[in-house]
Amino acid sequence: MENTPTNKEWLKQDQWVKPFLKKYRVLLFFAIFLGFLTFFSAGALMFNSGYLISRAASLPENILMIYIPIVLTRAFGISRPVFRYVERLVSHNWVLKMTSDLRLKLYQVLEKDAIFFKSKYQTGDILGLLSEDINHLQNLYLRTIFPTVIAWILYVFLIIGLGLFSWWFGLCMLLLLGIAIFLLPAVSVLVNGARQEKQKVAKNELYKNLTDNILGVSDWVFSQRGKEFVHSYEKEEMKLHQIDKKIKDFNHLRDFLLQVLFGGITIAVLAWASIRFPGNHGGAANWIAAFVLTVFPLIDAFAPLPAAAQETTIYRDSIKRLNELPEPQQSVQEDTPILLENTKIEIKDVTFSYKGSSKKVLNQLNLTIEPKEKLAILGRSGSGKSTLATLIRGDLTPNQGELLLGGVPTASFGDRMTESIGVIHQTPYLFHTTILNNIRIGKEEASEEEVWQVIEQVGLKEMIEKLPDGLQTMVDEAGLRFSGGERHRLALARILLQDTPIVLLDEPTTGLDPITEQQLLDTFFDALSEKTIIWITHHLQGIQKMDRVIFIEDGLLEMSGTPAQLLKENTHYQELYAIDRGTN
Repeated sequence: MENTPTNKEWLKQDQWVKPFLKKYRVLLFFAIFLGFLTFFSAGALMFNSGYLISRAASLPENILMIYIPIVLTRAFGISRPVFRYVERLVSHNWVLKMTSDLRLKLYQVLEKDAIFFKSKYQTGDILGLLSEDINHLQNLYLRTIFPTVIAWILYVFLIIGLGLFSWWFGLCMLLLLGIAIFLLPAVSVLVNGARQEKQKVAKNELYKNLTDNILGVSDWVFSQRGKEFVHSYEKEEMKLHQIDKKIKDFNHLRDFLLQVLFGGITIAVLAWASIRFPGNHGGAANWIAAFVLTVFPLIDAFAPLPAAAQETTIYRDSIKRLNELPEPQQSVQEDTPILLENTKIEIKDVTFSYKGSSKKVLNQLNLTIEPKEKLAILGRSGSGKSTLATLIRGDLTPNQGELLLGGVPTASFGDRMTESIGVIHQTPYLFHTTILNNIRIGKEEASEEEVWQVIEQVGLKEMIEKLPDGLQTMVDEAGLRFSGGERHRLALARILLQDTPIVLLDEPTTGLDPITEQQLLDTFFDALSEKTIIWITHHLQGIQKMDRVIFIEDGLLEMSGTPAQLLKENTHYQELYAIDRGTN
């Protein structure tokens, strides 16, 4: 069994929280001090107000007898919102500085080590890390560290202060307030902390599955399993709802007990003050209201602690996930050239599963793609076809087996893989610059003559020549002035200019009408006739142009053969063909 580091070890090894605590410690201490002054001013305001009301009700002989309480009430009444406002400015400024550095560090890790990082996490995991964990660390400071430290300081200050009046009542408050500050938070961590950890895991899993399935929703529709997808999602959502309900029920019970505790503390202070300051009217009895009213603003300081404590489980998990990321300097790859003898792709006994998942996305897969072969990969969402394409590009490393391009492991290519494999995605992105610059992304040093040659190959020469500025025409953000088919043709022009021996088509015709789709496929296959084509698709239009078709199901190669052979001999392919043609 793998050894799991303890909380103390995680804290010692942490590189995502401690550095920023040290870097901005002056601002942190200042914010905590201002937070203490805020609650001190609130308590002092109620203390002076209580004394002032009682003293004024006893009909003092002269207004000067209550002058000092009046001045102090005004002073603390002004200082409380001022300290609160400044504390919020300082604490949020501190948190924004910290999270800014935190996000920069995370970006540097992802940007410099993107290939290595993606070999461990799925798309949903990455999105969960970016959207959840950074926010959790921000809340760690604002909702846990600040209120907890401030409450502890107030706790010590109150016990010492009460002890000066009465040592035995100081001990009583030590125990009663200790329940709110230590016992209830500990119980919250034990009971609800575990539930919140389950909640976060369930949310991340739901987020991951929903992200991956939405990206492949066309495959669910194509395989006529849309209802199964909705049912599985609703089932997982119901589990999350049940966890949420248990957490809320416990929170309501805990908050009720907390209010009962504060009610008991108020009664205890009233009873003690009545004994400590005896008298029916005036004199020492004026202090009774002062002490009792002080309890109420202090409730705001102690009440959030149980909720803050139970969230530490979530924060610990976020810190753990972030600390598992490599340091930026660990991912620097040497820019060494890789010489290929051929472009044969060999997939030998490849098994792959994502980190944290026991499911094998690919299981002992064997496949060889010969140079200039035209291969179509079919399969429903989650079957492993997109993972296989990512492995071929070298963005993932197989857990077992080998994946070779020209006899070289694909994962060793790094960024140089773009010299061997070009990719046309489902939604090609065009940048807000000229048509010439958009196409030259494939080959920055290309001449205009070379650009015109590839434009003619993809059938856009006549259209671009009619534009007032020709190749210098500015492209709108994301290329919105062009149709879907035109954007794909411009993406193909990039690939042709780049002249890679292998081209991966990742469902490039999704969302196009049948006529545009067929025209685009004809252009693709004619322009890429001398290259290896790996075509991921859920649609069988144009499939007859492929040399071979394979179908991946649950990580296994379920069928393989030429389109004509499969249509004649394979029942499953015949059903898919009938569904695609609308004859079933």
